[in-house]
Amino acid sequence: MINKVIDHMMIENRQHFMIPGDVVASVSEDNSLRHAFLVLTKIRYAKIPVLDRDDHLKGLLSLPMITNTMLGLDDLSVAPLDQLCVKDVMETDVVTIQNPYDVENVLHLLVDNPFLPVVAGDGTFTGIVTRREVMKGINYIGHNLDKQYLVTLKPEEP
Repeated sequence: MINKVIDHMMIENRQHFMIPGDVVASVSEDNSLRHAFLVLTKIRYAKIPVLDRDDHLKGLLSLPMITNTMLGLDDLSVAPLDQLCVKDVMETDVVTIQNPYDVENVLHLLVDNPFLPVVAGDGTFTGIVTRREVMKGINYIGHNLDKQYLVTLKPEEP
């Protein structure tokens, strides 16, 4: 279990961890792979959310998922970029969280994920919590813990 003081300070800053969905780059599940390829190339993110027409999270998409469709045995072909849609290659087994989220759970999940999609109860995409933003929160604690709390060293036990 996470230390109560650290949990309290993290919860105080929880709203700063989430990047709102309307400013997160995403693609539609019905977009062509060509469109998604261009989006991923221009924004330089490793993965982006895939949404349906009603802004429900459907999966995640990365550049390697797209380029794998272009690789043949002896050649590289761009034809699949126009023949396939995002939903044909996206990752659908996605770990998500709901807001308000449990900070300790987020810390565990961010060990293996650079970001976590945040969804409403009906699956609507509302944003992402990134490892980077949480690390900023930990940095804040490291610099401000002794400004808010009396921190003393416990005596060693014999």
